[in-house]
Amino acid sequence: MSQSRLVIGLMSGTSLDGIDAVLLRVKGSGLRTNFRQLMYVELPFPEGVRALVLRNSVPETSRVDEITRLNVLFGQLYADAATVLAKKARVALREVSLIGSHGQTLHHLPHPVRMFGKTVRATFQIGDPSVIATLTGIPTVGNFRNADMAVGGQGAPLVPYFDWLVFRSRSKGRLLLNIGGIGNITLLPRGCTSAEVVAFDTGPGNMLVDALMQRFYKRKYDADGAVAAGGQVIPGLFRVLARHPYLRRRPPKSTGREEFGEEMVSRILQLAKGKKHADIIRTVSALTPFAVHDAFHRFVARSARVDELIVSGGGARNRFFLEELQRLFVGAVVKPVDDYGLSGDAKEAICFAILANETIHGNPANLPRVTGARTSVVLGVVSRPNR
Repeated sequence: MSQSRLVIGLMSGTSLDGIDAVLLRVKGSGLRTNFRQLMYVELPFPEGVRALVLRNSVPETSRVDEITRLNVLFGQLYADAATVLAKKARVALREVSLIGSHGQTLHHLPHPVRMFGKTVRATFQIGDPSVIATLTGIPTVGNFRNADMAVGGQGAPLVPYFDWLVFRSRSKGRLLLNIGGIGNITLLPRGCTSAEVVAFDTGPGNMLVDALMQRFYKRKYDADGAVAAGGQVIPGLFRVLARHPYLRRRPPKSTGREEFGEEMVSRILQLAKGKKHADIIRTVSALTPFAVHDAFHRFVARSARVDELIVSGGGARNRFFLEELQRLFVGAVVKPVDDYGLSGDAKEAICFAILANETIHGNPANLPRVTGARTSVVLGVVSRPNR
């Protein structure tokens, strides 16, 4: 299709800090994809939503009635976000051709389990796309991860396809790092094809630090990494954190709140009992760049040289993270993705807008080497409105 179209991307991540909504002008697909960001908004969740999602993210406190209602509620919240975005951009909803909505991950179970003679990998993102499509009148693509899991993949990470489309380079090896609730990397060797991309979740991003900041200081996050910068690493605690089994697990791999959520926070509090709050924040913050560097050298350093480390997500605003990454990745230039003309805050929402565009064009957009899938598949389910 040669004509351009308006596409909305919607994303809310494991940090649970709200909805990212972006409006793009998109033309083409695949390697011929071109896009331009027109508008971006961040919308906080209503008071109490975060706590309700967290409670229903773990088996011990979840309730099937609340999960069922949350699935519809999030569809309504995403539809509201699309409406607010279009209004701010002074664009009528009827002019928008497509919405790509990641949904809010409630539980992610990428490891295979045998059930009734079947091998099952599963993930659940709430925010039913049919609700979004019906309320906005715009075709909506959602449930991006399930098709990959159906062919043996982990359903994650999916952003590397977008990274390859946008950031591949003939002259430089690039490592893209997104620090959201979880950290994930995409290695793009110089002149790489899609089959040569390496990507996986490295471990915690902001998730543990955010939870501890809320507990200690009643703040949602460590602004600019200031608290971490003022503390000292607790050697014994750091050694325990650095030995987490996930860090040694070979890719393909993905993780989430199931491994780095409240249970991990409780363990940290127990291990660090009596220690200064700033020192605990410093120690846990140090784990994020350490895990990235450890993963790179443990699993991918032999694949390619890294000339540039490009950071996105909320963690890109954390100066402590950036300084630690620059210290660890000697010889590479560490920069936020904004320096390359792409909004770091909007990046994942942009990604799912582009993935939705690939879905509509019938283009496979998983990378089997990355997710572990047996084959490439078209991602997502298309919900069409009644118009």
